Amino acid sequence: MDFLKAEHILFADDEESILEVVSEYFSIKGYHVFTARNGLEALEILKNSRIDCCFTDINMPVMDGLELAENINHFDNTIPVIIMTGFPSIENTIQTLKNGVVDFLIKPVNLNQMELCIQRVLQQRKLFVENVLLKQEVEKKARLEALNTELLQKVEDLKIMNRITNEFLTLNSSSDVFNRLVQMAVDITHAADAIFFIINESSMTPFAVTCCSTKSHTENPIATQSSQQSLPSRIPNEIIAGVHADNIPLMVHADSSILDASGIGSLMASPLTIRNKVFGVLITINSPGDPVFQEKDLFCLSVMTGHAAYAIENLALYENIYQNLFSTIYAFVRAIGARDSYTEHHSNRVTAVAKLIATEMNCSPEEMDVLHTAGLLHDIGKIGIRDEILLKPSRLNDEEYETIKTHSIIGANIVGQLGLWEKERQVIRGHHERYDGFGYPDGLIKEDIPLLARILAVADVYDALASDRTYRKKMDEPQILDIIQNGRGSQFDPAIVDIFIRLFHDGRVREATCSQHCPDCAIPSSN
Repeated sequence: MDFLKAEHILFADDEESILEVVSEYFSIKGYHVFTARNGLEALEILKNSRIDCCFTDINMPVMDGLELAENINHFDNTIPVIIMTGFPSIENTIQTLKNGVVDFLIKPVNLNQMELCIQRVLQQRKLFVENVLLKQEVEKKARLEALNTELLQKVEDLKIMNRITNEFLTLNSSSDVFNRLVQMAVDITHAADAIFFIINESSMTPFAVTCCSTKSHTENPIATQSSQQSLPSRIPNEIIAGVHADNIPLMVHADSSILDASGIGSLMASPLTIRNKVFGVLITINSPGDPVFQEKDLFCLSVMTGHAAYAIENLALYENIYQNLFSTIYAFVRAIGARDSYTEHHSNRVTAVAKLIATEMNCSPEEMDVLHTAGLLHDIGKIGIRDEILLKPSRLNDEEYETIKTHSIIGANIVGQLGLWEKERQVIRGHHERYDGFGYPDGLIKEDIPLLARILAVADVYDALASDRTYRKKMDEPQILDIIQNGRGSQFDPAIVDIFIRLFHDGRVREATCSQHCPDCAIPSSN
C-alpha cells in the first residue's frame, strides 16, 4: 500500500508487548503504524507526522491517556481518539467524552474488534472532514462574494466620484454649471426631481429643475424655468433657510413633520458655498413610496455642490483674468490710436464686417468669440513699427514695406505671451496670408490658412480700400468690389468673397461699418 495513501495509526501504551502486537498486526493489514510509550511521546509524533487515528491507554506515565486526548482535541479535533483501559469507570467515561473521544474499548482488546473500530471511526472522520471542508469552502465563497460585492461597490463609487470631478471641467458658464448640477443630482442619487435655489439678499430664486422623473426612462432636460410650476412651492422654506443658515447638508424623510402636506417622501439639501458664503441650495426629492435617500446619496450631493462651487469660482476667476488681460492689451490698441487714429477705428470696422461674414457661414459661438478678439487686436503688432514708417504720408518703399509686414508676427507674439488665446494668435498671424500661397508671413495656402484668418483678410482689405489713408483717399464702391472680386481664388477664399459680395449688395456691410464710426462704439461687445 502507498505510504502516503495508507492510514496512519498511532498507538500509545506503556505495555511494550501490546505495542509490538498491534504494530505487527496493523502493519500487515496495510496501515502505517506509530507507537508511543506515554502521552508526551505521542504528542511529539503528532507534531511531526500525519496521524489519522489514535488508540491510547488511560493509565500511562508522564502523561496519561485522558490528558493526551485533551491535547489531541486542541491540536486537531478531526483526529479520532479511542481509549483502551482495563479498569473502566463512569468517571473516566464521562471525562473521555468531554475530550472528544469517539470510542471506549476494554482490555484485553480483540485485534479484529480494533480493526473494525478503526474502519468505523476513519469513515466517520472522512465524513466529518468533508463536512468541515465543505463548510470552510462555503464560508470562503461567502467571504469572496462579500469582498467582490464590496470591491464592485468601491469601483462604482470611484466612477461616480470621477464623473462628478470631470463633469464640470469643460463647462463655460455658471448657468451651464447649475444645469449640469441638477441633472447629475437626478442621475446619481436616482431622485425623482432636483432643483437649485439661488440665494440673494431678498429671496430664494429657483434657478433650474429637472422636467421629468428618472423612472420614466426619458430624457431629463434642464430648464431655466421649471416645467413643474408646483415643485418650488412644495419645498418647505424652513429647509432652504436652515441649510442656508447652517451651511450643512440635510436629509429629511416623510416621517418628519416638516414634510407634512408637501407630497414629498424624502428630501436632501446641500449648500453650494463660495468663499464661505452660501450662494445657493441644491435640493433633490423622492415621492412617497419611492426608495428613501441614504447617507451615501447625501455625501454625493455634497461632493457635487463642492465641485460645482469650485467650477464657478474658476469661471469667475478666468473671466476676470480674461477681461483684465483684454483691457490691458486693448489699451495698446488705443496707444496705437493715439499715434494713428486710423488703426483703432479700422480694427472695429474690420471686426464688425468679419463677424457679419462669419455669421452667414454659421460659425460657432466659440469661433465668433475668437474672431471678435482677433479682429480687434489684428493690428496690435503695429505698436512695434516706427512712427516714420507707420505714419508716412506717402507710399512705402520696399524696405519699409518689409518692416510693416512684420506687424502680424509682432502682434501674434504679443498675444501668444498671454497663454490664453492660441486660436486668436493664429488668426492674427495669418490675416495677411493669401489663398494662393503668396501671402505673409508663412506663405500658407488655401485651407492651411485658418478659416477665421481667411474671413478677416477679406474684411481687412475691404476696410483698407474703403478708408482714407495718409497717402491716398478711399476708393469708390465699384472699384473696391472689382478689386475684391478679382482677388477671388488668388488673394481670397472664393466662398468667402461670394458671401461678402452678397452681403455688400444687401447693404449689410455698409450698415455694419457705419455703426463703428461713432467714437462711443469703439469697443463693441463680443455678443
